Amino acid sequence: MTRLQEKYKNEATPALRERFGYKNPMAVPALKKIVISMGLGDANSEKAKLEGAHKQLAQIAGQQPIIMKARKSVSNFKLREGMNVGLKVTLRGVKMYEFLDRLVSLAIPRVKDFRGLKPSGFDGRGNFSMGLVEQSVFPEIDPATITFTQGMNVTFVTSAETDAEARELLSLLGMPYRQD
Repeated sequence: MTRLQEKYKNEATPALRERFGYKNPMAVPALKKIVISMGLGDANSEKAKLEGAHKQLAQIAGQQPIIMKARKSVSNFKLREGMNVGLKVTLRGVKMYEFLDRLVSLAIPRVKDFRGLKPSGFDGRGNFSMGLVEQSVFPEIDPATITFTQGMNVTFVTSAETDAEARELLSLLGMPYRQD
C-alpha cells in the first residue's frame, strides 16, 4: 500500500464521512483513475518528436502510453483521418497513487510562479483537469536530454457526485488549490 493509499484510508475517508455525512463506507468518494495526455500536432511530420514524447511520457507515468490517432479529417488543420495526433496513459491502482504522490510533492512545487491550482478545473460531475506547460517539472526527466518542451493534460476521475466532494477528496490527498 502506498503512502497516499494509507492517507486516503486513514485520514481522508473519516474526514469525508464526517463532512458529508456518509453512512455507508462504500459511498465515500474515491479516486478511480488518472489520465495523462499529450497533444502532438506535428507528430506526423516529425517522427523524432513523437518518439521523444513517447519515451518521456513512459518515464513520467511508469507505463507505456498509447498513440492516439485522428478520428476524422480536418482540412483547416491539415489533418487526415488516422494521423498520429497525441499520446495517452491511463493510470489505476498503485501506479495512480504513486503518480499523484510525485505530482503533488515533487512536480507541482517545481512549477515557476505557482500560486495554486484553479478550482475552475472541475467538470460538474466530480472530475478535475489540469495542465502542465512543460514535462521537465518531473524529476524522472533529465533536462539535458530535452529537445523540445511539451505540455500535458492530467485528468483526475473520481467517484464523487459533486465538485465539492471531489475537491475535498483531492485536497485531503494533497492537491494545492488556490484560495478563493
